[in-house]
Amino acid sequence: MASIKNTKDMTTGCPAFLLLTFSLPLMLGNLFQQLYTFVDALIVGQCINSNALAALGATEWLTFIMFGVIQGITQGCSVVIAGFFGKKQTDSLKKALFSSYYIAAIGAVSFTAIGQILIVPSLKLLRTPTEVFSLTETYLRILYAGVPITFIYNITAAILRALGNSKKPLHAMVLASIGNIVFDLLFVMKLNMGIAGAALGTLLAQVLAALYCMISVRKIEICRLHSEHRTIDKNILLEQFKMGVPMGIQNMITAIGGLVVQATVNGFGILFLTGYSAANKLYVLLETAATSYGHAILTYTAQNSGTNSNKRIRAGLIAALWIGIATALIMSGIMVFAGQEILGLFIKETETKSAEMIQTGCDYLHVLALGFPLLYCLYVLRCCIQGMGDSMIPMLSSFMQVTMRVICALFFTRIVGHEAVFWGEVCAWVLADLFLTCALYKRLT
Repeated sequence: MASIKNTKDMTTGCPAFLLLTFSLPLMLGNLFQQLYTFVDALIVGQCINSNALAALGATEWLTFIMFGVIQGITQGCSVVIAGFFGKKQTDSLKKALFSSYYIAAIGAVSFTAIGQILIVPSLKLLRTPTEVFSLTETYLRILYAGVPITFIYNITAAILRALGNSKKPLHAMVLASIGNIVFDLLFVMKLNMGIAGAALGTLLAQVLAALYCMISVRKIEICRLHSEHRTIDKNILLEQFKMGVPMGIQNMITAIGGLVVQATVNGFGILFLTGYSAANKLYVLLETAATSYGHAILTYTAQNSGTNSNKRIRAGLIAALWIGIATALIMSGIMVFAGQEILGLFIKETETKSAEMIQTGCDYLHVLALGFPLLYCLYVLRCCIQGMGDSMIPMLSSFMQVTMRVICALFFTRIVGHEAVFWGEVCAWVLADLFLTCALYKRLT
């Protein structure tokens, strides 16, 4: 293979060490990425009002359904690229890169148009409170306008991860997070642009990340395409579609379940929505390590699948599960012992009934803390299967998660009250873990 500078071969070496060294930069990168929404919520909650914070909360699942699908599609492309890298097939790798760019370009145009058209109908369907409807629409309009930028960042970051490079995406996220803070302070606090300023700050920060990753990919020798590689290989394109589309649909299914839950939460009133939204900001932030371990085991498994080494995949899976569980226990401790203080950063003490909002968020965090190790195992198990080239089993597991969340939100809330929404998350993780464990056991024994 051509020069391997800025890449990492994960088919040799200690699995635990490889996963940790690959995960840590990703973890820091994801942490900085989540600081986007964390800082947005912090500045919006303190500098505008609780209605603006609730508006951010009302956008969460609509944001996830768009960007989650984009991430799934680009991640599917990266699995194919990682497989060719593991097999040392440089020509096929280059063709896979070109078809990835093609998929990203088509997706950028179509997703931008679809997103703008569906914003208002979606907000109405979700029963978005009147007090925050216009704020939520404004935020989404600006964010969805940046879908092409999101595609550029996700496809280039996915390529870097597929080649074993997790440091460049970290650098991109550090740059973007610093930019996001600066932009938020400028647009929201200095220029008083309100929630539109928060959205614009996030969008411009994404531009910084996309440019950095794009430049980083161009500097890697095996990613430099010549004329013979700038053609669509139908077999490679089909393979990337077979991986990417189900992974995108998987995230869409998860988001649909989240939208049902969001509609239910919106119906509980503005106080519950605000507390729930604030808790979700911390939840997503503490989930970042899980996504990092997922990316690590996906790349590790994809590269090792090219060598047909089930023994090595098993060793990596076991190491990732232990690392994930240990990390999850630390995150659970943060929720239980520091959750109330962190929620207080989002909600002003001077807000009417602020104590009730914070108590709602604390109740949610305490339930999540009980099941957080299950969530970390879920990411590892699902991404391991995806790395083996199977995107259907993970998609089915997402459907099971959605079913459990919807049942708890629509039916059990009538029996045990609002807290059924909280328990729906944990029950969804239990069901998906059982299903994925059975599927992996059959594959690796």
